[in-house]
Parts: sequence; C-alpha cells; structure tokens
Amino acid sequence: MKIGPIESGPIGTPTTERKGQAAPAPVRSESSTQVALSHAAAVLASVSADPTFDAAKVERIAQAIRDGKFTINADAIADKLIVNAEELLSRRLT
Repeated sequence: MKIGPIESGPIGTPTTERKGQAAPAPVRSESSTQVALSHAAAVLASVSADPTFDAAKVERIAQAIRDGKFTINADAIADKLIVNAEELLSRRLT
C-alpha cells in the first residue's frame, strides 16, 4: 500500500465569488506544444486507468466500520510509511 499526497483544492476565493475582477483570459495553445510525462506520472496514469477493485472487500471494511469492529494496525501503517519515505528519498538522491 502506498500513501500519496492528499489532493486539495486551491486556497483562496474561487473566481466565481470574486467581485469587480475581470475573468481570466483564455489560454491558447499552439499545435507545436508538447507535453512529456515523467515516469512516475505515467505509472500513476496507468494505475488510475484500471478501475478494478475488490467491491466485496470495500463492503466488508465499511460494514466493520459501521459495526465498530474495524481495527487499525498502526505497526503496519508505520512500516509502510517508512518504506514509502525511503523510496521517495532514494529517488531524490539518484
């Protein structure tokens, strides 16, 4: 299990709520613009493109939470966080 960054929206007032400000100009792209994904982004894109998951397992966990029987293995979570941090640090050093 990997633990990644928490996605959050932009901080501040949304554009639709700002008063007295002009709308931002549309961004035009030229046909010569190229985008290259990093290896990590390509891996994430391929993983997120696979919509398969174990619905029965999700339901079992949800039911255990509702019944108050769900237990958290803090040692396993801590071990995985450490492994994840080590992987990230080793990528930055290489």
